[in-house]
Order: sequence, then structure tokens, then C-alpha cells
Amino acid sequence: MTILHVDANSAYLSWSAVKLLEQGYGQDIRQIPSVIAGDPKDRHGIILAKSMAAKKYQIKTGESLFEAFRKCPNLQVFPPDYDLYLACSEAMYSILQEYSPVIQRFSVDECFVELDRGNRNCAQAIETAFIIRDRIRTELGFTVNVGVGTNKLLAKMAGELEKPDKVHTLLNRKEIEEKLWPLPVGELFMVGRASVRKLRKININTIGDLAHSDKALLRSLLKSHGQLIWEYANGIDHDRVVPNDQVLQKGLSNSMTLPYDVTDKEEAQHYILALTDRVTSRLRRHRCKASLIGISVKTNGFIRYSHQMQLSFFLDDTTGIYDYLCQLFSACWKGEPIRQIGIHLSAFVRKDEYQLSIYDLQRIVEDENLNAVVDQIRDRFGQTAIYRGTFVNTDMKPLEGGVNDGNYVMMGGYKL
Repeated sequence: MTILHVDANSAYLSWSAVKLLEQGYGQDIRQIPSVIAGDPKDRHGIILAKSMAAKKYQIKTGESLFEAFRKCPNLQVFPPDYDLYLACSEAMYSILQEYSPVIQRFSVDECFVELDRGNRNCAQAIETAFIIRDRIRTELGFTVNVGVGTNKLLAKMAGELEKPDKVHTLLNRKEIEEKLWPLPVGELFMVGRASVRKLRKININTIGDLAHSDKALLRSLLKSHGQLIWEYANGIDHDRVVPNDQVLQKGLSNSMTLPYDVTDKEEAQHYILALTDRVTSRLRRHRCKASLIGISVKTNGFIRYSHQMQLSFFLDDTTGIYDYLCQLFSACWKGEPIRQIGIHLSAFVRKDEYQLSIYDLQRIVEDENLNAVVDQIRDRFGQTAIYRGTFVNTDMKPLEGGVNDGNYVMMGGYKL
């Protein structure tokens, strides 16, 4: 089996850079100290992505803009554009579909591609990897790393060896020993900082040290996780590439930090509606219905409350789910100023597997037809082409939080 791991380099920043260049921006933000981060005025001042030039100043993803500016006063900050990021992800995915029907999205900016069903040998797989890398750079304007391995773990680790715009291989024992084993143990997939500290105490500092260590000792130190990372250090991984449409989504969530502390119940419910409209459109796109609905509220004192409700039926209707969320909110909220609201849907069933109730058949069909029309209009004309009258003549966005499911034709964009 030969597997590719395709990973966009500094995805959010690269994708924003390409869009800015298309719009005539004067410089490539990938070449200067720059970051993608939320607006601190809206209490979102956390770095989501950084350029290589910013990395030289020891700027890290996840730190605050305040910390970053202390390291680099001339740092350039650009806002995230989730509509664009999804469009770029779809564009990359569309290219990959030309080379294999077996593709698993690992995140918005990386995919696993199984090539063996096309009867490609290792040489052909490497050639395909270079072709994919070059096509994405030429046709979409951003770069990717492509790792080529005999399983998902080796493909992913190969793609991490050197960046950006590279193709690397881990196809046999010799390559594992020469390329993988000299690396610090913390660079192995699934080895976090806590595990690194424990491993160093028993003199395991490199991936090679881990590969040659005693499995029984690792199990006593890290339980089943010790066995797993020993296997990974030795290039062992039995996980298959599973196309995402064959995996039933476990849950969908959406949340937002409010631009200011909200104390009015009706205003809070408007934000809940905007979050619900976003997440239910994603639910329908997955062709799922949910039966477990939850809400969480964080106060300005950073105290979090949450409530959830298990329904005896399955639902994908925006209005229906919103009504239940409002009930949960009323039971959950104690009147304090609200800083953040989040909603969560889970316990799914496939839409085409769900048996409609004969008692509510007409109402259910009407709701589904209405939702389908709204989704079609948004897919064709954009997410704000149609929205609820609640948001007319207000400064609130009709869709809030999460990843925006926009419809961009740029950069090889997509239409659903």
C-alpha cells in the first residue's frame, strides 16, 4: 500500500496571502513577519497562523497578539477568512480526487490519499506526489508538502521532515532508520509534551531511542499509549484511509466570543440563532440529523454553564433546533453578563436512514423543503444571500461562529 499525506504549508496565512495578491495587495505576506489573528477589540486576539519570517522572532501559534508584538513590534496582522479557507480546502481536495477515489480529510488543510487501488508502485507514487505538489502551486497559488509512505503514520511523518514545498518519502526500514529515528522524540505523531517529559526521565530522547526501548517499560510508564508510540516509532500503523463520507460524524459544534458582555436575553437568543443557522446548514450538508442538543454559556467571570437535551427523535431543522436551544439557555443562564456562547449537536443518524413519523409528516416535509431552498440559495449566491428577518436593521451577523461554508469560485473554488 502507498499513501500520500498532502498538507498545505502555513495554510491560513498562505491562503490569505494568495487572496490578497489576487486583490492587488502590494506584498506577499508570506515573505514578511505576519500572522493571522482575530481582532483584539472583539476579544479574539489569538494567533492562528504565522509566516516563516514571524517564526524567526519565536512567535508561536496560540499566543496572544500582545505577546507577539513584544517580540516583533513591526508584526503585520491580518484577520481570518474562514469562507476562503474552506474554498481553498475544497480546491485542493478537487485536485486530489483526480488521482484517487480514496481520500480522507484529516483537517481543513491536510488529506490522506491512498494510491494502491490505482496499482501504482512506489516510483509511480513518488512521481504522482511531485505532480500534485506542482499542480497545487501552479493552479491554486499556494504550496504543500507531500509525504509518501507505506501507511498513514509514515506518510504524515514524511511530510513533516522539511518544509515548505517539499516531497519526502518513508517507504522502507532504511529510510525510517536514517530519516525518522534521529529526530527528537517530541516530533513523533501522538507524543505530546507530557509524554516527552516522562520519556526523557528514562533517557529516551530520540525517536530511535523510543523504537529500541522495552515495550513493557513503556506500557508501565504510559499505559496503552506507550504501546502505541512504540509502534509508531517503528513505523507500524494499521489505520486505513477511510473516505469521510463513510464516517458518520460524531458531533458538530459552533461557538463565538461575543464582542461585548451581553446581559439582554433577547439579544443573547439572537446570537444563538446566528450560531444555530450556521451549524444546522453544516448538519444538513453532512446529510445527518441530530438527537442530542447542547448549549454552553461562559460568563464575564469565566464561569461556564452547560445544559443538554436528549430528544426521542432526530432533527435537522434550524427553527426546531433553535427552539430547543432557547429552552436550554433559559434553564442554564442565571442572568450574569455573557462572554461566550457555544452550541453542540450529536447522536446522529443518516438522513436517508431516518424513518419519518406519519403524525408529523406534513410539517416535517414542509420544514425540509424550506431548509433545502435556503441551502440552495446560499450555495449558489453566498451565505448572506438570504437570512432571517430577525437580523434586518441590526448590526449583528445573520451567521456566526465556526467555519463559514462559503461559495467561492476563486482559486479553483467549488459549487455544491
